[in-house]
Amino acid sequence: MADSKMIDYRVENGIALMEINRPPVNSYTTDLLKELDAAILEARFDDNVHAVVLTGKVEKFFSAGADINMLSSKSLSFKNNFALHGHEVLMRLENTPKIVIAAINGHAVGGGLEIAMACDIRIAKKEGGRVGLAEINLGVMPGMGGTQRLPRLVGKARAMELCATGKTIAFEEALEMGLVHYIYDKENFMEQVMDYTRQFIVPNKSSLAVGKVKRAIQTGLELSLPDGLAFERELLAQAFGSEDGQEGVKAYLEKRTAQFKGK
Repeated sequence: MADSKMIDYRVENGIALMEINRPPVNSYTTDLLKELDAAILEARFDDNVHAVVLTGKVEKFFSAGADINMLSSKSLSFKNNFALHGHEVLMRLENTPKIVIAAINGHAVGGGLEIAMACDIRIAKKEGGRVGLAEINLGVMPGMGGTQRLPRLVGKARAMELCATGKTIAFEEALEMGLVHYIYDKENFMEQVMDYTRQFIVPNKSSLAVGKVKRAIQTGLELSLPDGLAFERELLAQAFGSEDGQEGVKAYLEKRTAQFKGK
């Protein structure tokens, strides 16, 4: 029997807010991943959504990763498919052409950190918890993209040390190594995150252009430099031909603030 609703989803003034809600530690199951996938798709196809914020609704936990109790009773085939499903969901999150911000309200360990790393920007709550990939302590290894995304974010040496030791680190250390972008005060944490996110909402900024920047960076990292530059030119041509591109240039020439529509 599936758990009750585990991803709370709502849209507030152009921002899709997704809250992981599976007490006590926001560990995820197949059903939770299916709900997260559905929420990502809903945000992707909603023209009124210009940015996404993903956070934990449970106090002190963004997510503690996969539900080990659930996995312990499953076959090897199920575990392999569970990892594949997780990869697919996070790739969809990563490739959605809208900015995605992880509001890390508490501990983000194992698969919880891997979810956060698939987001574009990570903002942590001051003294709110720790992050790390502790799978090695169970005799296994990260299985939701940790060995691939972590070195891309912090470099090979730091990623190797974190994955091989399984240690967790404070948000402040994560900030120093570039794993976390900002740390916001505990008081009014989510209000501050939402304030930050509003800069990406039309008419302030072209969410269409932001999405193309995201695509250029995500895809370009996997290409040779010449191929990446060619892809950049293709996206640039699309941006110039968009309503927002034309509005931005026109507003600049007329010395006024552009009014973007995300189109």
